[in-house]
Amino acid sequence: MSSGVGSTEPPRSGGGGSAGAGAEREHPNAALVRRLFAAFGKDPMAVSAALARDVVWRVPGHTVMSGEYRGRRKVVEFLRRTGLETGGTYRSDLHTVFADDDWAVAIYRATGSRNGIDLDVEQALVIRIADGLLHDVTAVPLDSAFERFWAQS
Repeated sequence: MSSGVGSTEPPRSGGGGSAGAGAEREHPNAALVRRLFAAFGKDPMAVSAALARDVVWRVPGHTVMSGEYRGRRKVVEFLRRTGLETGGTYRSDLHTVFADDDWAVAIYRATGSRNGIDLDVEQALVIRIADGLLHDVTAVPLDSAFERFWAQS
């Protein structure tokens, strides 16, 4: 994934990146979300460092992953479960981030395999950020395949 700097990718709008001289610098909250996505599945300490102590992460629906996860430890455990539930196949490929001083929206592609079902959907995270930390995250599945994939087994 590239921020657009020095690449052939177009610049990302809404604070998502820059593409050369005269372009706006990336908003710090967009950079924070990019670092978080880069750490998913690789560096739980970096993920934890991006989360407020009292973070709340919500996943809608009625699946094995649905619920409200409160606190750094519970959120990191939840994110680790995505790998465990999928035999290590779950991936989140960040497309873009829109951010301002209080909020970020991350649009990403989620892929993986579980119980003989493949996942390949677009999703979003709506994130409230304060003092450089994620305080509130709500997952927004953009496809009903999300429910089928994470259905109770």
